[in-house]
Amino acid sequence: MNPTSRRVFLRNGIVLGASVTGLSALLAACGGSDSSGALDVAATPELEGETIKVLVNQPNLGAWKIVAAEFEKETGAKVELSPIPYDKLTSQAIRDVQSGAGEFDVFQYWYVGLGDLVEGGALEDLTDYIDEHEDEIKPDDYLASIYDPYTLMDGRRWGLPFDGDTFLLFYNRRLFDRFGVQPPTTWDEYAQVARTITQEGGGDVYGAIVMGQQVPIILGCSYADRLVGFGGRFVDESGTPQLTSPEAIAAAEALFAVGPDALPTPLQTGFDQAIPAFLNGQGAMIEFWTDMSVMASNPEQSKIVDDWAAVKLPVGGSNTVHGTALNAGFGAGVSAISKRKEAAAALVKFQSSPAVQEKIIGEFGTGGDPIRTSTLQSAAFKETFGQAAPDVAAGLEGSPLVWPNTAGAVDRLQTLVDELALGIQGQQSAQQALEKAQAVWERA
Repeated sequence: MNPTSRRVFLRNGIVLGASVTGLSALLAACGGSDSSGALDVAATPELEGETIKVLVNQPNLGAWKIVAAEFEKETGAKVELSPIPYDKLTSQAIRDVQSGAGEFDVFQYWYVGLGDLVEGGALEDLTDYIDEHEDEIKPDDYLASIYDPYTLMDGRRWGLPFDGDTFLLFYNRRLFDRFGVQPPTTWDEYAQVARTITQEGGGDVYGAIVMGQQVPIILGCSYADRLVGFGGRFVDESGTPQLTSPEAIAAAEALFAVGPDALPTPLQTGFDQAIPAFLNGQGAMIEFWTDMSVMASNPEQSKIVDDWAAVKLPVGGSNTVHGTALNAGFGAGVSAISKRKEAAAALVKFQSSPAVQEKIIGEFGTGGDPIRTSTLQSAAFKETFGQAAPDVAAGLEGSPLVWPNTAGAVDRLQTLVDELALGIQGQQSAQQALEKAQAVWERA
């Protein structure tokens, strides 16, 4: 995800005025979608002179500009991009289809909203299309950790991956040397390092930067980092919430405990505050998307070009296996009422191709992260991600924590971060916060 664009969508507003599931039900009651006929999976569309309209995530606009330029060069088709904040992607796609407007042919989507999109009838089923074009799409090349969470719902595939997103723990080597501390491997060690630097830093530097802004993609990520570290999960294999497990409670306790030693104040810390604080040397540690390695290495943006390093996220409790979480992450699918479904499917296939994905990864500032095994093995990936490349690859090739993505997941995650925020404020314990969230998730 591109940091500048992240700031834009944060300023444009994060919290939806109405729930995604509520919007879907309301629009369905007012009149269903106007289907334009099934996708002809075997057709070869005439793309020269065609115009394909795409609803895209603002932070990924740079990557989509590469896709658009390459697609026009290869096919003669024009791609019109309409960027909006990530939190509006799901509701806007559902509204576009169920209202019958049909403004867009392709939707970029946050994988957490996939269930809502399928339930709302917004996406064309691409299962047969993927089978028909298997030689070009190369589904076996997709990272196993990403392919199903990003595309599979109810036994069918509704899109193809676009951007993978995971976290590492970045730290300032100069500050670590100054205060005589080592990179933490456990969350207990992380807490001690944060406390040491903050207490001895005299208010000039802080041991940790904790992103706690009260939205799933910010505070939710900070919690997910600890949840996977303690060996927990949001839900079990049957979809039953696991928010009151010992691991989940320990993760929340670890999050709450670091607050006093973090950059003031976590609940007001989003991208705008976190990125410059770390790049200016004000914070010693930050959990962040893997493209922090690109920002930290850019002398036009960073004062710590030669002073940063990254390690895998810490572990906690009895867990000894380092992991990561699929924090954010996006796919692309065809609108169920597009009038040019074959052309739209061609674009979805194109954006996810090995060649295009490698080009996105190789360009600085696109915010692109790997979705394919071949990309992880490419020279472009290793050059762009630098010293962080091995840990990025290890996280994606492992078993990262998958966020819930069934219908209603976006709303349920907002409930979770609301309760976590109250805990960070000291108004309730970790167990109380998670018991309340668990109860809501069970009723959903």
